[in-house]
Amino acid sequence: MNDAILIDSFRDKNTILALSKQIFQSASKLSKKLYIMEVCGGHTHTLMKYGLTGLLPENVAFVHGPGCPVCVMPKNRIDQAYEIASIEDTILLTLGDMLKVPGSKGSLQNARSEGKDVRFIYSPTQALEIARKNQDKKVVYFAIGFETTAPMTAALLKQTKNSGIKNLFFHINHVLVPPPLEAILDSRDCKINALIAPSHVSVITGAKIYRPILEKYQIPIVVSGFEPVDMMESILRLINQALQNSPKLEIQYSRIVDMEGNLKAQAMVEETMVRRENFEWRGLGNIPYSALKLKKEYEQFDAEIIFDSFLTKTPIKDNKACRCGDILKGVAKPYDCKVFGKSCTPINPMGSCMVSSEGACAAYYKYGTI
Repeated sequence: MNDAILIDSFRDKNTILALSKQIFQSASKLSKKLYIMEVCGGHTHTLMKYGLTGLLPENVAFVHGPGCPVCVMPKNRIDQAYEIASIEDTILLTLGDMLKVPGSKGSLQNARSEGKDVRFIYSPTQALEIARKNQDKKVVYFAIGFETTAPMTAALLKQTKNSGIKNLFFHINHVLVPPPLEAILDSRDCKINALIAPSHVSVITGAKIYRPILEKYQIPIVVSGFEPVDMMESILRLINQALQNSPKLEIQYSRIVDMEGNLKAQAMVEETMVRRENFEWRGLGNIPYSALKLKKEYEQFDAEIIFDSFLTKTPIKDNKACRCGDILKGVAKPYDCKVFGKSCTPINPMGSCMVSSEGACAAYYKYGTI
């Protein structure tokens, strides 16, 4: 099926049903069950919203990956944002999804209700305007996201330096996709034997970042789009790879993604940031070289250095009743968590998988069973 057909017919139920029939036919020949991890939360929501798993055979199962940067942000990083917002004459800026994420001191929404100047912005470039209008205050941008949003932060950082603005600082929380995938695939109880790789990340990085995973684990990988037909075609491609016993890296979302990615965006990130030696992932623990920080040339803008004495450094454990960690690793489903839908709801989230709009628990709560 070519890209033009995909674009014109992604809502065509007949196309989806035809793909479902092909999937059943091919999957009947599988020698073992296929456990597919869809890494991105957007893919999880497509599966749930359109009921795609109801169109799949029993020997094709899904494991929901850590593909939401809000979901994997540990409590001590949220606490650091809260602590920065508490400093006199400081404005904290972040993206909207971060406001409700609970840390041990409360959420940034709680900080706002207490009178702290916490603002959500739609684009990082708004930070420049806010810094210019508030030169008597320290403005801190709490930057978050996978490789998708890191170039925007890098561009803002370069603009800040070139414009001579002295009161805008950056708290960097950009995380990388391949390291947690390897950590999950290396775990003893891992059943995953196929991957649907993120597409938005791949627009920036190119699909090439998954080659080491293919070479190391020898599992089928397909970079998929988000529409139902995209997902169904990607599932079929994974099954066919498994049948041929010839794992490879395919790009289903070729209308947007290529193998090399956005080289200009990659260069901006490489110019301004470097990998951290250690970073704590919520529910997954410490994963070396899995996140970014500012290079030494940009340390004068680094909020972690400027506000070091105010910030919590030690890891903070999550609520024992919450199973977000197991859900992120694919060991459990949201329904396996005793507090899911009871004391943990989108209005009163106990864990990040519920508070994030892309989290697996939020998808289960909104759309029902999978």
